[in-house]
Amino acid sequence: MRNLIRFLLRYNVAIVFIVLEFVAIFLLVQYNQYQKATVVGIFQNITGFYHSKVFSLTEYLNLRETNEKLAKENTRLKNDLELIYRGDEIFFFRKEDTTYRQQYYMTSAKVINNSTNKQNNFITLNKGSEHGIEPEMGVVSSDGVVGVVYGVSKRFSTVISLLNTNFRISAKIKKNNYFGSLAWDGKNYGLAVLNEIPFHVEISEGDTIITSGYSTIFPEGTLIGVIDDFHIEGGNFYKITVNLSTDFKQLTYVNVIRNLTRMEQMDLEKSAAND
Repeated sequence: MRNLIRFLLRYNVAIVFIVLEFVAIFLLVQYNQYQKATVVGIFQNITGFYHSKVFSLTEYLNLRETNEKLAKENTRLKNDLELIYRGDEIFFFRKEDTTYRQQYYMTSAKVINNSTNKQNNFITLNKGSEHGIEPEMGVVSSDGVVGVVYGVSKRFSTVISLLNTNFRISAKIKKNNYFGSLAWDGKNYGLAVLNEIPFHVEISEGDTIITSGYSTIFPEGTLIGVIDDFHIEGGNFYKITVNLSTDFKQLTYVNVIRNLTRMEQMDLEKSAAND
């Protein structure tokens, strides 16, 4: 208490001055509209700046949850689109059951491990058998083909990446439907090589390369990339360099594709081969 009294006696003039300043400012603002509007504007700017920073921080902290929601919503929309797209193409089933009409079903998953600097690269996902994931299911991102499921445990799965020298995929040129085999040559993570396209086919840089649909893994028309360069090799075929649409260094969320008619097609083809 004694120290407080000493402080007030020592700085009484400064304290009185500050109090009078606040009183003067209050009276000035209270009875002058221009000054009042100016002060209100200043406080609004300060409050707005504070709220914007708090909102940005909250938005950043919720970014992971937002991304997961967007990935699930994207997957749901793709499944709905697949159901609608296939609905008018199948004429042999009279039963009004969507199970017979939908060929592909997608499940979103998060990439938790990934490599791009090896000859044989693999990707690990945070979903496994308990989520319905099985070997030989196709994996795509929002930008294009990623790979094929290789191994599965209860809660995780590994994917053989397109950036794997043992990986092959049937691909075609979108504008003319000529198809060949696409593979990675182990060099640039952004480029792959499309072979088996006859030299008489008209192609040009920038042509779109998509999946051919000649497998039970990927739907026809899934984006792979665009032609970056090409030249004739071996006399009869092009060697085409494809700029991949998927950036494998930025993979976060992917979709795993289940072909609902895969076993039926494989059994029929196996039976025909045996006959």
